[in-house]
Amino acid sequence: MEHLSDWVIEFKRAYPEAEVLVGAEIPAAVRTDFLGAEVGTAELYIKVHSSAEVSAALKFAHANQLPVTVRGAGTNLVGSTIPHGGLVLDVSALNRVLALDEDNRTILVEPGVKLCDLQALVESRGLFYPPDPAEKQATIGGNIATNAGGMRAVKYGVTRDFVLALEVVLPDGSLVELGSPCLKDATGLNLKHLFIGSEGSLGVITKCLLRLIAKPEATAHALIGFKSLAEGISAVNTLYAANLAPTAIEFVEKKVIAFGEQFVKAEFPLPEYQAYLVVTFDGKAESLPSQLEACRQAISAQHEIGFLPLTDPVVAQNVWTIRAALAKAVQASGVWEPVDTVVPLKSIVTLIDDIAALSAQEGVRILAFGHAGDGNVHLCILKDEIPLAQWPQRLERVLTQLYARVYELQGKVAAEHGVGRHKRQYFLAQVDPTELQLMRLIKHSIDPYNQFNRGCGYAE
Repeated sequence: MEHLSDWVIEFKRAYPEAEVLVGAEIPAAVRTDFLGAEVGTAELYIKVHSSAEVSAALKFAHANQLPVTVRGAGTNLVGSTIPHGGLVLDVSALNRVLALDEDNRTILVEPGVKLCDLQALVESRGLFYPPDPAEKQATIGGNIATNAGGMRAVKYGVTRDFVLALEVVLPDGSLVELGSPCLKDATGLNLKHLFIGSEGSLGVITKCLLRLIAKPEATAHALIGFKSLAEGISAVNTLYAANLAPTAIEFVEKKVIAFGEQFVKAEFPLPEYQAYLVVTFDGKAESLPSQLEACRQAISAQHEIGFLPLTDPVVAQNVWTIRAALAKAVQASGVWEPVDTVVPLKSIVTLIDDIAALSAQEGVRILAFGHAGDGNVHLCILKDEIPLAQWPQRLERVLTQLYARVYELQGKVAAEHGVGRHKRQYFLAQVDPTELQLMRLIKHSIDPYNQFNRGCGYAE
């Protein structure tokens, strides 16, 4: 390998704004993911501020076949930002908004721009960026790398549906522009889609051209209580059959809500019910009351329900605070494992029932909630009082059975968090060998030394 210290001196001379750390100088905070349970190793850390810096860093890594781990805000939940040697390339300082084109309804940003900042900016101009993952501190580059979804995916789709073009630096340091500002583009292979959802395994995104739409005038929410989760999930099809177009449909059971209530010391309304949907509509302000009423009539014709429009600010705040606090409550409880999986809509209740049986069988507490409109089931698996020495084996046994069942139900191991390191063994156990071979052929053609995110997802 080219002498590292000599190269660092030359790099810093050429790019004085870049932050460069070597060996023991690299803090643990940039060698882990959001959970912080595992800390990786790295020989070199560079926080870049330009595409030119990315290119120079990757040319050096390519020449020396160094593993490369790309990092943004570090909110990753599946270990994709945990390096196993080599270079940690931090793009969080690539955080400029480069152009907002209100006529074409597009915005050009660098990958380190945070989702919350992007949404606030475009909404202040009467525009709207619909993808809405729960982690608003995540970066746009990270959202694209995982094809993040969120609650509003039911109506608007996921991140992929709002990416028009990308500037990407490939593993050898060369730069390529993929996609176009056009809403229609059937010109050759759509290569940009290879990078959306690739979890940083093919290169580094350095610019993102995103599609915007008009900001909805208003939003309305309703809490719907059911006697059982099965009734709640079946009501989703009732909504679709009634030709209603909800923005979001969240499901959660009362036993899970109790966990959030205890954490934030607040009360959830409609306590006499066992399961809930939180339904959201957006559009013209004058049309929303009639949409809520149409929703109530459609579902009450099929089920005995409690229906509460969330018009009282205090009640609404309690609902959203408790729902948002579920992950924080789990985090505060100690060691846990987040699971993000997806099954066809008709299989949600079957999966939840199977999870309850698995929880009882293995003596492990599992909380389930998620997006009823798109089949995305989020799970929190809690260690509780299980001895730490026994936890890894117990967790692996639970996850092996859980993911096997997900695939039996024609589901997938990841809906919006990615595969990363944590889900890799379960993905490899279920993926079709021919599909895996195609993925690796594509990766090898772009990353012949298998430098990027080595040991994550489909990468070797």
